[in-house]
Amino acid sequence: MHQLAAPAFAEIEIKKSRFLGQLYPLHSRTEARDRLSQIRAAHPNAVHVCWALVCAGESGLDDDGEPSGTAAKPMYNVLVHKEVTNVLAVVVRYWGGIKLGAGGLTRAYGQAISEAFKMAELIAVETMADIHITVNFADETHARRTLDKYAAQVTDVHYADMVQMAVRLKEKQIDALIIELTEQLKGQVTISTL
Repeated sequence: MHQLAAPAFAEIEIKKSRFLGQLYPLHSRTEARDRLSQIRAAHPNAVHVCWALVCAGESGLDDDGEPSGTAAKPMYNVLVHKEVTNVLAVVVRYWGGIKLGAGGLTRAYGQAISEAFKMAELIAVETMADIHITVNFADETHARRTLDKYAAQVTDVHYADMVQMAVRLKEKQIDALIIELTEQLKGQVTISTL
């Protein structure tokens, strides 16, 4: 899975209609709503502002008056094909006076987003994971230094018979962290994944 490093834009013209393809990195439906308000304000003469959102648990589509399935769905299909997340795809359409038909619209909206992707820089999404680490009091400082080395974030600490830490880090680093902590603390550590 990937996400955008920065916004990307492209413009195509089909039978005198202009299609402005736009891609924005974001992380919520609220951010998308704000961005769409800005875009509509910047393009008061556009006939349609269609969009597709792919975001963790908050996806959405809007044909904005175009025939159902001819605008947002082809845009969404491009996002799925490119395997991106946390992205808002927008196409602003300026009417050129010639009807394109359902097939023409579908191709135009999908192509506008595909062209914007040619300008986009994609970065890999790193999956985070939560683990629990339990160490002796005397080993806490050493464990924290090792966690810092892996840029792991301690999200909670509980002091009882031993020190129990809830930790968040990149999923791909868990195995290396477990090996290093186990060796350094001579096995005096308990690590469990959630």
